[in-house]
Amino acid sequence: MKNRSAIASLALLLVATSSFAQAVYRQVDKDGRVTFSDQAPTASSQPAAPRAGNTVNSAVGLPYELRQVTQRYPVTLYTGEECGPCGAARSLLITRGVPFNERTVKSNDDIAALQRLSGQSGLPLLSIGLQQLKGFSDSEWSQYLDAAGYPKSSQLPASYQNPPAQPLVALAPTAQPSPVAAPAPAAIPVPAAPSGEPSPSNPAGIKF
Repeated sequence: MKNRSAIASLALLLVATSSFAQAVYRQVDKDGRVTFSDQAPTASSQPAAPRAGNTVNSAVGLPYELRQVTQRYPVTLYTGEECGPCGAARSLLITRGVPFNERTVKSNDDIAALQRLSGQSGLPLLSIGLQQLKGFSDSEWSQYLDAAGYPKSSQLPASYQNPPAQPLVALAPTAQPSPVAAPAPAAIPVPAAPSGEPSPSNPAGIKF
């Protein structure tokens, strides 16, 4: 009788253990809603569509919560040369630990693209998701970063580096100069065969 009781208890323990060890799957629907289920996602499940904007290329390796914020509200900083506020803006993002892409405005094409993007040519310009902040303001930028969910202090890994700054308008690849054909060697004049006839320089008509 005791053996039957022990066997029954062991069976219940195994069932309880297996129920705790059951896998839990995280699913994100097309509207971005996150749900948890014990059912594996089906092949027909559609992943959430990414929001418009530039995503930070090196988001891999970020803490989970920061990576989620970066994917929802990617940050892009637009800067120019000899722009004091641009340096202050960059320092704010770096000090706070906000992953961001930087686009530089230098050429006429860059300026035209900036005007199409923001309706003005002033710098710096910050985009957080679809929100644009024109002109640097420490308090305003911090307020919007807070609202987006970025942490107030850096949580970036020590080895993290933002992508290098890139021109706003991608530079067209420079055409490689076509190789210059080497001039053909000058033809060496072939001396005429002696005719055997007498001439002023060879009055006897001697052949060699």
